[in-house]
This record gives sequence, structure tokens and C-alpha cells, in this order.
Amino acid sequence: MTVPALELRNVSKDYLIKAGGGLIPSYRRHAAVAGVSLTIARNSIVGLVGESGSGKTTTGMMALRLVKPTSGRILVNGVDISQLDHKGLKPVRRQMQVVFQDSYSALDPMMTLAQIVAEPLDIHGVGSPREQTDEALSWLERVGLDRSYGGRYPHELSGGQRQRVAIARALILKPTVLIADEPTSALDVSVKAQIINLLQDLQEEMDLSILFISHDLSVVRSLTDRVVVMYRGQVVEEAETEAIFSDARHPYTRALLDAIPAANPRDRRVRRFLSVEEIEAATPRLARSELPEAAEPSQTPQLVSIGPGHRVAAIVTP
Repeated sequence: MTVPALELRNVSKDYLIKAGGGLIPSYRRHAAVAGVSLTIARNSIVGLVGESGSGKTTTGMMALRLVKPTSGRILVNGVDISQLDHKGLKPVRRQMQVVFQDSYSALDPMMTLAQIVAEPLDIHGVGSPREQTDEALSWLERVGLDRSYGGRYPHELSGGQRQRVAIARALILKPTVLIADEPTSALDVSVKAQIINLLQDLQEEMDLSILFISHDLSVVRSLTDRVVVMYRGQVVEEAETEAIFSDARHPYTRALLDAIPAANPRDRRVRRFLSVEEIEAATPRLARSELPEAAEPSQTPQLVSIGPGHRVAAIVTP
């Protein structure tokens, strides 16, 4: 059995939020992410979708161990990194890299593009300074920029060009896992398509496994193999991409799909803004006998299998 590139097992993240003032302030615990499990197979792209505040970015940052989970396990190529300290994480960083949403703030304005792209090689002691620079210039070409761009600075670039530099920096160490956190959300439509095509090409060339975090389902549909839908810190549906778009079963997933812009007005759906109460009321109720895999009856929604590779949060009845 092939070991997944990345696996999250029942991962949670709690924050303490100040609830009252006075001499002795009180705090309440807020679950930003609650019991999330997901798997990214080797050489695959999984989309993690949901509205702002759904917990998808926190989940991605925990996968990278940039945020330490409150509980749960994180496995990279079969190795549990959940409890590793800073020293123990350093070699893992070569296997996992990230591309952030805001490419401008992610690039040091005082460094040239060649220095920015070569920096991971310097941190991990790979090659001589000259070899690092040569590799950085080669990667600029690989992401569609001329080698002459090596002497430029981030402020001289467009948003799409900066994101290409961020991708080059993330992949220069030849990682096996890439976390892409809303990498196209700040780009216009034509540039967005170029960046998506670039990621697809590099993913195929490098056998990359990508967790693609986004709220843009039209991009997710064109890029990913599977989709995981998060709502209020929990996974509410997971399936192959086309199954999500053709046979979504959770009301929150269907509401997200209704919000996708349509080029043809005749294909436009009626956008629905569902309240928490409406989503809870519309949560699927499934008899235990209907399910292909065993599940215990419960009035609390639980992820259950409803078909090959398709899971949905549902209330299971006897």
C-alpha cells in the first residue's frame, strides 16, 4: 500500500478568547478547527474549500506545522511530525513548502528575485553561492520569467509575476508536498488561468502532491482531483471533484456551488445565503441500513460514506 504524501488525522486547533474584563479576566475556548481528517495521495491535488472563517487556512498552516495543532496527528510521507521541535522540523521543511495568497508581503522587498528564490537553498546549505544563484535563475525561467529578472526587486513586478517568483522559491528545494493558500485570489482572470496552468504543469513534472486552499470553486474544479469542504471548522463533505459538482449532498456544499458565477445567464443559479439553523435543518438524515459502511446512530452529524470515495456529514438514524 502506497503511503500518502500528506495525512491529517483528527486534527484540531483551539484558541483562548478573552470573554470578560475586570481584575481577573475570563476566557472561553474557541475551536477554529475540530477533528479534521484528510489524505493527499502522491501526485494528486486536493482542494480545500469553504468561506472565510471556515478553518481551511488554519488547517493548511497546521499541515505545515506553522501552527501547532491542539490535538491530532500530521504525517508527511508516513512520518508523524505532530510533536517535532524546531530542529526536528527543519529537514521536513525540504519536503513541504507553501505559496501564500499575498505574494507582495511574502517576498522581501530588499532582496533581488535571484536572492529570494535562492534563499531556501542557502537556509538548507544546498550548493555553493554561485550554484544557488544559477539554480535560482534557472527556476525563474522555469516559471516563465527571463533570467534577466534575477536582478529585479518585487516592487518592479506585476501580481502574477510575483506569484511566479513565490512558486519558484517554494519548489526550488524539490518538495513532495505543496500547500497553496489562495494563490490566485488577488489576480485577474487571465493571469489566474496562467498561474493555474503553471501549477498543473509543475505538478505533473515533479509528481507533486498539492493541497489547494481556495474559496473559488471554478478554479478548484479545473485543477483538483478531490475536494474537501469545510464549514465552521469541520469537514462536511469530501469526494472526487466531479462528484462534488454533480452530486453534492450537503446543504452547505450546494450553497457554495450556487455562488459560482456563470458566463451564460441561462446557467446562473439562484444564490442562497443559508443561516446556521437552515444548514442544520437541511443536514442529511440517513438510515444506518442505507449506508455502505457501518455507522452508529447519532443525532450529532458525523462523516459517513455514501459511495466510493464520497463522504458527507449526516445524522444517522437506526
